[in-house]
Order: sequence, then structure tokens, then C-alpha cells
Amino acid sequence: MQEHEDKYLDSFTKKVIKKADIEAPSIHFTSEIMSQVAALNNTSVTSYKPLISKKAWGLIALGFIMLCVYLVLGAETEKQSWFSTLDFSVLSNNKVSHALSGFKISKTLMYAIAFFGLMLCIQITFLKNYFDKRLEL
Repeated sequence: MQEHEDKYLDSFTKKVIKKADIEAPSIHFTSEIMSQVAALNNTSVTSYKPLISKKAWGLIALGFIMLCVYLVLGAETEKQSWFSTLDFSVLSNNKVSHALSGFKISKTLMYAIAFFGLMLCIQITFLKNYFDKRLEL
């Protein structure tokens, strides 16, 4: 029963396909599609705008430099400043620094770490340029 239905459907589809005309696109099909593509390209693309502008970064850097200069030079001009009362011995006298005091790094490992850092910086710049060019379209 199933085979009979399959044969009937097969013969029916063959008849329908033979009777159907082959449709051809219109003469101006390509130009119409390309005009639609051109219209899509003309739409406004979202451009990259950083959250913090270059002027703001400059002001932040300038403020940080001025703060550092004040802390270093301003502390010397005053008799007793709050900067001189800070105790930085906690950074050097603790259990972690004493535990790692005998740890030595070989020159080979040091060169490998430096080379890895250098290659990472180079790769980041190349990838940034690649994605910038890719997103320009």
C-alpha cells in the first residue's frame, strides 16, 4: 500500500514538473538587486565613539601627574605632611615577601616572559588594526 502511494506521488510530481514552465528572471533583475544593495549600503552605520574622549584622558593624565608631583615635591616643602606619616614597611615586611625571598628566576625564563610580552603587544596591535579595517566597510 505504501509503495503504491509512493509510486503515485512520484508519477504525479514528474507530470507537474514536466508541465511547469521554466521561469526566467526579468532582464533588469541584476540591476534591481544591485540598486537594493546600494540602498542598504547608504544607510547610516554606527560609528565608534569612545566613552572617554581624548581630551578627558588628557585631563585625567594631567591631574594624575600633578597629584604625583604634589605628593613628591609638596611633601618636602612642608614640615610635616600626611605623606611622610604613611608607613610603607607593610609592603616589604610581610609573610609573602619573606616566603618569596629565596625564589630565583632563571635567565631563560626571564627572556621567555619578556619575549611573550613583546609578542603579545605586537599581536594586539595587529588584531586591532585588522578588526578596525574589517569594521570600516
